[in-house]
Amino acid sequence: MESNKLIAEFMGVHDEISLDSIAGNIHSWSDAPFFYITEDSKEKVMEGITEYSKYHTSWDWLMPVHKKCMFTPNFSGDDQLRTLLIDAVIDADINRLYDAVVNFIKEYNDER
Repeated sequence: MESNKLIAEFMGVHDEISLDSIAGNIHSWSDAPFFYITEDSKEKVMEGITEYSKYHTSWDWLMPVHKKCMFTPNFSGDDQLRTLLIDAVIDADINRLYDAVVNFIKEYNDER
């Protein structure tokens, strides 16, 4: 599920930090009313989000990622990657789209 973490970070998912006078920093994230996690570190929250996320199985989760990839500013090699994204949607193949999204994000991150 490391790829789900990659996607979540690309989509801007991150923990919220609050200060508890007894426990110190509390890290949390919510997809209310479906999921809520509170931990003592960002890493643990991101691990929980990664396990919860459904990018690999849900069109509802994956299509906003597809949209963000399609409208991300140009970088070298993006035409071929965008073609793979479009073809996967046309074929209605969620596994191909997931792989295409992951490849797009990896290439995008490598150039940043």
